[in-house]
Amino acid sequence: MELYDVVEVHEARPSEQLSAGAVGSVVDVFDGPPPMFEVEFADAGGRTIAMVTLRADQMVQGDGHL
Repeated sequence: MELYDVVEVHEARPSEQLSAGAVGSVVDVFDGPPPMFEVEFADAGGRTIAMVTLRADQMVQGDGHL
């Protein structure tokens, strides 16, 4: 994963109000081990819902569409 990649979370994260498959954008990359990624999730109006730090195994690269 790289900066600004579109990703989807594998599992729901109720504490962050995210369902499985929620789509976000990588906004920061932290060197590991393991590498970690700060992902921003936003609503349809562009307002941030959550900023979550994830490992690569907790998400999959999306199709590029938010």
